[in-house]
Amino acid sequence: MTETTLQPRHKAYVYMTCGTHLLVFDEPETNIAGTLQVPGGTLDPGESYLHAAKREFEEETGLDISGALEQFDGHDFLYDDALTTGPELHRRKFFHLKVQEKAKQTWDHYEMSPNDGGDPILFRFFWVDLADNETKSKLTMHGGFDIPLEQLCERLNITQ
Repeated sequence: MTETTLQPRHKAYVYMTCGTHLLVFDEPETNIAGTLQVPGGTLDPGESYLHAAKREFEEETGLDISGALEQFDGHDFLYDDALTTGPELHRRKFFHLKVQEKAKQTWDHYEMSPNDGGDPILFRFFWVDLADNETKSKLTMHGGFDIPLEQLCERLNITQ
């Protein structure tokens, strides 16, 4: 039996908070509608995680980052779902962006340059309150995006 080693795909994500509220989005026109994500994506060749986090956030949300991004977590994640042709190893770094006020409560924005080169993807953005245990217990995050939430809640001084 031969052993295969997956080459990691390097990813950077931004967990933007305003108080205890976290910015998330849904993809209402895809087969993963109903599961939430945070802005971010794949590093370009030679790009740092920090630069990719900023670029991907701005491409996906349509907002400019004016505050500091602080890395707060990172891990390897075996990603395998209907969107991939097989398992992928994602080497992920997570950044926190605190804002004092929300630019918008909700909005739609098209990702014009998806990593796979496909058609633009509609993202529907809104905020969830991580301090609301009922809301938090009902969060359905896509592809392991819920894994860093415990550490993020600690950063925000939200007790479980």
